[in-house]
Amino acid sequence: MAAVVVSADGGVAPLDPDSASPAPEQPLQNNALLGLPIVAIENILNFLSYDEISLLRLVCKRMDMICQRMLNQGFLKVERYHNLCQKQVKAQLPRRESERRNHSLARHADILAAVETRLSLLNMTFMKYVDSNLCCFIPGKVIDEIYRVLRYVNSTRAPQRAHEVLQELRDISSMAMEYFDEKIVPILKKRLPGADLSGRLIGSAPVAGTSSSLTTMSLLAKNTPSRSEMTKVQQQVKVNGASMTALRREMQEVRVKQLEQQKQLQDQEQKLLEQSQVMGEQNARLAELEHKLRELMDSAVASSSSAAAAEGLCLKRPRNCPDLPRHSKRLRSKK
Repeated sequence: MAAVVVSADGGVAPLDPDSASPAPEQPLQNNALLGLPIVAIENILNFLSYDEISLLRLVCKRMDMICQRMLNQGFLKVERYHNLCQKQVKAQLPRRESERRNHSLARHADILAAVETRLSLLNMTFMKYVDSNLCCFIPGKVIDEIYRVLRYVNSTRAPQRAHEVLQELRDISSMAMEYFDEKIVPILKKRLPGADLSGRLIGSAPVAGTSSSLTTMSLLAKNTPSRSEMTKVQQQVKVNGASMTALRREMQEVRVKQLEQQKQLQDQEQKLLEQSQVMGEQNARLAELEHKLRELMDSAVASSSSAAAAEGLCLKRPRNCPDLPRHSKRLRSKK
């Protein structure tokens, strides 16, 4: 039977029996992209979004390796970009907390703080297994959404409120973390170092000799647990792991809700301050109007009193009245 060699592109070629070494691998002629160096492929893939890069992992193993590396680097890059944006915004904010609420960059700071909590949650969920080389940062769409939010914050002077800007990011990141915890983590835990200890219970080889071998076998038989006990222990470990993941997820949700409530309280306090300012302005206007009304009433009372006094004087002294000549003529005619 003739020997064959499997080439890199999946083809099969016969091996010459006279030659001692196999034939060299042929270049990837069917796909010119995969034949390029990794640096060139990464430069080409940088023109795509991270969501598209995550979908390209299905092409082949070489493309999967390159895309995993780019996704991990993308998450680290977006963390550094967020830190840079947060430093720039904090440098422009005042030091006093009361002045920060009324500042024009207050919403920028709220959005960046919410993005920081999302990044920390994603880091706790994924990077433990990424550092162990068990997987990569899978949700590339989350990286694209974080970049979109950060660019929106940098390019907009008056952004919308944090819950409106971060609604899509919260939805897709929560779905990604839930799916990862429920579907992928149980598979990855089996690959963790030290996870499978059931096959290492028998650690030492038996020593030569019948008596020593019998004693070691009897000791191992006494100390080795049965299969039913092992299955019970494994089931208990699985149940405990599921409960721990559920508790961690609940803790994460509680932290996120707490941060959202704190932001809502800050917004309400800011609204109360604005309303108190408006109420103060209205009270000042009302005081001015009352003062003007009092002045008008005082002037009207003074004018009416002066007019009444003038009429009284005219009645007492008819000579000063304008009808005095007519009155004198009447008196003379009567005489």
